[in-house]
Amino acid sequence: MGKAKSLKDKLYGAAVLKMSFRLRGDEDSPAFKFVYPGVLRDLELEDASVEKYIEENREAVERAARGSTPAQGARE
Repeated sequence: MGKAKSLKDKLYGAAVLKMSFRLRGDEDSPAFKFVYPGVLRDLELEDASVEKYIEENREAVERAARGSTPAQGARE
């Protein structure tokens, strides 16, 4: 069995997924509406918690959603 993910790791993953759709303007797409609720269910998260995480970590989440890792992006 793999190591259990921390709440922070779960929130980060869900936030990056949501942001990747948001940046493309695809939050209303059938793909998002199918995938995202399943991710929330599987990770035992609420959308409000994901939104709060996005607000608090927007720059890192957007960078990851665009495919840039912290090593590739500018560090503050």
